[in-house]
Amino acid sequence: MDLIPVGPGFGAEVHSTSLIDIATSDRSYQETRAALEEHSVLVFRDQEVTDDVQAVFSRAFGPLERVKVGSVGAGSFYNRLHNVASDDTLVAPIHRQALTARANQLWHTDSSFKAVPALASVLSARISPRDGGETELVSTRQAWDRLPSMMQGRLRDAIVTHAYAHSRDQIDPGLMTPAERAALPPVRWRMTWRNPVNGRVALYIASHAYAIDGMGEQEAEELLARVIADATRPQYVYRHRWRQGDVLMWDNRATMHRGRMWPGDQARSMVRTTISATDADGLADVRPANGTSDTSERQIQEEAQQ
Repeated sequence: MDLIPVGPGFGAEVHSTSLIDIATSDRSYQETRAALEEHSVLVFRDQEVTDDVQAVFSRAFGPLERVKVGSVGAGSFYNRLHNVASDDTLVAPIHRQALTARANQLWHTDSSFKAVPALASVLSARISPRDGGETELVSTRQAWDRLPSMMQGRLRDAIVTHAYAHSRDQIDPGLMTPAERAALPPVRWRMTWRNPVNGRVALYIASHAYAIDGMGEQEAEELLARVIADATRPQYVYRHRWRQGDVLMWDNRATMHRGRMWPGDQARSMVRTTISATDADGLADVRPANGTSDTSERQIQEEAQQ
């Protein structure tokens, strides 16, 4: 497999293969999985992407996550991130989809707010704006490695609380409905995730994170803000400029990402599939913050489909 480095010390572009080849060839899959474990971000160019192709490729790496309640595509495997209404007009800046796009411009890790975390995400651009709309990523392995040893000792086993509501409330307190808040209660994770293949440690942080066991609220938020700010300094960022046929895959155990702004008079339509982490041993203590599970979310999704 031909790999070309793309980011500042992480990320690789995969040449001479298709998503279907990877999904149907054990050798191609094994090489791609090894590349993901090593590089954390993979870029595939010139792909003929459909929903089915994306799902088949993604499912080769593990079970697919169902889109959460409240999102476009809820209950399906396809999280549709766009500013296009059902009548093909562009939504207003105060529309829920536009506000969601603004929230996704915060640095985050997909599904860190869920009782089952995400192994990886696969994103394809179906419509790209002429200006802006890039996706930026950073390596949280590198961010961990840059921390002084004393800080690593302090943070390695720290327990952090994540909640989807925390990041959405930063954009608009009305962005989440009461039903969504009930379906997505806070969860607790270790602040580090050790890769089971290569043993490398990564920070597990995001805009969804807001509390740390044993710390006051302000102290925890300030510490998280400092760590995220250091991890996302411009020199550590890979900015992916989308072009037709691109597919981007990233390891949620070892990266943070965000979308970038684009003009409101230009369409942007993305489709994301998310692969569940079937083995979250690297996060050790896996407990919802209030002792509940994601059952309520599943129930709401099932009711919505009836």
